[in-house]
Amino acid sequence: MQSRKQQLHLVIAGGGTGGHIQPAVAVLHVLRQRLSLNISVFWIGSGRGLERQIAQQEYVPFYPILTGKLRRYLAWQTPFDLVKIPLGLLQAIVLLRRLRPHVVFGTGGYVSVPAVIAAGILGIPAIIHEQTATVGLATRLTAPFVRKIALTYPQTVQWLGHFAHKATVTGLPLRPELFTGDASQALAHFQFTPQLPVLYITGGSLGAHALNLAVEQILPELLLFTQVVHQCGPTTANHDYPRLRATRAALPPALATRYQVVEYVDSHVLPHLYAAATLVVSRAGANTVAELAGLGKPAILIPLPGAAGNEQARNAAILEQAGGALVLPQQDLTPQRLLSLIQTMMNQPEQLAQMAERARNVARLDAAERLATLLLDYASASTSS
Repeated sequence: MQSRKQQLHLVIAGGGTGGHIQPAVAVLHVLRQRLSLNISVFWIGSGRGLERQIAQQEYVPFYPILTGKLRRYLAWQTPFDLVKIPLGLLQAIVLLRRLRPHVVFGTGGYVSVPAVIAAGILGIPAIIHEQTATVGLATRLTAPFVRKIALTYPQTVQWLGHFAHKATVTGLPLRPELFTGDASQALAHFQFTPQLPVLYITGGSLGAHALNLAVEQILPELLLFTQVVHQCGPTTANHDYPRLRATRAALPPALATRYQVVEYVDSHVLPHLYAAATLVVSRAGANTVAELAGLGKPAILIPLPGAAGNEQARNAAILEQAGGALVLPQQDLTPQRLLSLIQTMMNQPEQLAQMAERARNVARLDAAERLATLLLDYASASTSS
């Protein structure tokens, strides 16, 4: 393992969405705790992605390169992206030669591809992490160039084909602050009473229009037995927020106080909301499913139809098969079906407790530590060779 006295030079490659950024940040925090000042980190990503902002927040030098989005469908942008990809690869090769990292950590998405492939070309050890239950296109493209492919779930190994021998199951790193939630703070924030259970409904960062419509139609019945925090997504994404605010205003005052609709949940509020929630209704993105498992939160999962590689359905299936969630396919989503499921589950606290325990069995709470150790091992081998 890397000596504490030895400087570690790490390059992080990844971004585009929070799901590809959060694991990198969690691992970075572990490495900094282990190595103190004996670590230098650089981030390679897209100039227009969220990763630049996060790198700045973490005081990590950021290097933008050209990145072409990897699409499974034809679009007018495709010819331009096909040009960007080789140019980005050349930029990554030049950067890695200059930065001379001991190891490259790729966290997925098209943003990570040039730097990870460049590392393979230059003989620099590269580790990639696949967050979802399936194998994304970025992982398929970079698999020949990496030393190890870290996976969130053991079930994903079957999708790696000839590269299954490179797999290691680490889990998905979660933000430590998620485990510091205080239910009473959530109740105070949303002005809820402790006498009624809390239902957290979320469609992910952009919201879920189909879910929003279904919830809107059952609000009067739903609010008779529960309090609801409904994260519906930004107005720019689905235009649901103003309408749902108007729906809330039209409710009887006694019910309106039980319904809080927001475009997004602030990161400092989310741990408290999770702590207060009796049940979660959600999409099945990789990070959301990992959070539900880690926190032991029973859930009704409505996977996004048409997600790349059907990844949300596969994420949801892992939690459902473990007994930690129920899956409601969107084609079966009706207001009354959703209401019936929520009401049935809320009326069975013993079943909810069992689901919580089974969800926790899926989680690997030491995922960040496992990934940090993996990176250090390969960095050590690189410096000693």
